[in-house]
Amino acid sequence: MSQFAQLKEKLSQMAYSAEQLDKQRGEHHLPLFDSSLFNCRAKVLLPCVKEATNTYEAISREKQHGLLTTERAEYLSERLLAQISAITRELSTAYFRKDEPKHKSYYRKPINAIYQDLAKHKEWERQLMEMVIDRQRALDTAVGFNLSQAQKALITAEQRLQRCKDAIIKIEKQITFREQHQ
Repeated sequence: MSQFAQLKEKLSQMAYSAEQLDKQRGEHHLPLFDSSLFNCRAKVLLPCVKEATNTYEAISREKQHGLLTTERAEYLSERLLAQISAITRELSTAYFRKDEPKHKSYYRKPINAIYQDLAKHKEWERQLMEMVIDRQRALDTAVGFNLSQAQKALITAEQRLQRCKDAIIKIEKQITFREQHQ
């Protein structure tokens, strides 16, 4: 296997490692790399690996079609090696940097995780609505000492439902903000 073909395997391994690291630490508050190295301006690592893979594929494709000039080969090869080097450095130092103080938005959740939170909260809202209805029925049939307990149970359920609804509104605002500022 040629060294060039080995790069393809290395990029594949990097993609897996980058995906694991991204899941673990979330988005950075700034793009990870300078725009002269990566056009994607990504705040997570996987898109950078994909861009490096695209650089690799451009070299391969242009060579195969006889379009790869010496200058272009030099430029793309240097860019690819710089990209791989930067990604390798990021992957290898991530463990040591995990205890560094982070910007407050460093661990921003990926948007799909926010959508999952919203779905969970919607399910909890449904369950809490059922609980409020059950507590209201219990209050309607309660007498004497049980009346006081039933009122407290209803108030508690209504408060939980309201907190859940407030959380849903907050999550929806977060999704709207993130979608408008992508």
